[in-house]
Amino acid sequence: MNYFTVHARRAVIALTAAVGLAVAGLGAAAPAGAASTARAHHHHVTWTRSCAVPKKRGYMACNALRVTSGTTATSKAAGRVSGLSANAAAAATPSGYGPTDIQSAYNLGSAAASNGSGETVAIVDAMDDPNAESDLAAYRSQYGLPACTSAGGCFSKVDQTGGTSYPTADSGWAGEISLDLDMVSATCPNCNILLVEANSASMDDLGTAVNEAVSLGASFVSNSYGGSESSSDSGYDSSYFNHPGVAITASAGDAGYGVEYPAASPYVTAVGGTSLSADSSSRGWTESVWGTTAGGNGTGSGCSQYSSKPSWQTDTGCSGRTVADVSAVADPATGVAVYDTYGASGWNVYGGTSASSPIIASVYALAGTPGSSTVPASDAYANTSSLYDVTSGANGTCSPSYLCNAGAGYDGPTGLGTPNGTAAFTG
Repeated sequence: MNYFTVHARRAVIALTAAVGLAVAGLGAAAPAGAASTARAHHHHVTWTRSCAVPKKRGYMACNALRVTSGTTATSKAAGRVSGLSANAAAAATPSGYGPTDIQSAYNLGSAAASNGSGETVAIVDAMDDPNAESDLAAYRSQYGLPACTSAGGCFSKVDQTGGTSYPTADSGWAGEISLDLDMVSATCPNCNILLVEANSASMDDLGTAVNEAVSLGASFVSNSYGGSESSSDSGYDSSYFNHPGVAITASAGDAGYGVEYPAASPYVTAVGGTSLSADSSSRGWTESVWGTTAGGNGTGSGCSQYSSKPSWQTDTGCSGRTVADVSAVADPATGVAVYDTYGASGWNVYGGTSASSPIIASVYALAGTPGSSTVPASDAYANTSSLYDVTSGANGTCSPSYLCNAGAGYDGPTGLGTPNGTAAFTG
């Protein structure tokens, strides 16, 4: 077990009368997965993997981590709800960061309010979440976001071939789906959302779902899952991820220093994870690498054994593809609020790079449709001044040290940094 730190007070986990649902605790029934522990700035946090680690090569696990007990970061919006006392407002605000926090931390406020209309962010996951649309509605209602429904054309759910023969329902992947849908909603409230559910967690089924998302018109596709690298990856690249003009993001992983696929693909934006805390700086927030030098838990990073280095990466300590490119909040101890009722009991706090991947996909959407022949993963490398550089923290021990230690400029765990508006995510 590893130990992290974050200054935070726990907000009471409750629903407001607006959604008319009962109070939900952090100790909801856990899906299959191993529990882990983190220490967050003097407070103890325990969490469990939403999805079990795959037992076969070529299969993926989702990178969602659900907090089961302890003190997590408090939304800056708590205590500012109109007409309520500070204590009452905190009680009415689910624990974990919400849309206002994410938009504030990454300087997206005006962009989130005015951009994204007409853009479609696709979420690719395995298995079915029968409650996806109703849970999404509860999340958006809680935070006063515009409705996003299938009847209104904003939300769509399809199987991996674009139909409605949905795969078997799975409570672990349902938690992942809720996390993904809520993070798109929080980051780009005006975006349309397309959920494509793969028949299984095999890379072939998930890859087929990626292709379907693109064929249905999504210019932004988030993949919050990963598995071991292999010699098959180049085949997966050409079959599933080589889509010029489409911003495809992939989680860097939750097991500390080390590389996962598809984050290692040169056709995707590999998204690392940070610990995000409010502070008194002009930005109002501070970030460090999610992880410790002990490794084991935290964002993934490193040098790919199988994928070649894309032309836009210029770090010299890795001859192959280096992970990550950019990053966003992922530490469960500074996690995000998520609403999930399939195998869970409503409001929970989630972390993992499954949170950061859909956030970054949605920032791309706020920035506008990519050029038809571009590789959007290269955009940030041409716009480094429009990112918050993360310079502290580590996710393991390695050589060369920048592959697992933050520092000025590019580093493995956080890439080039986190969004400071949308300018780094357009060609």
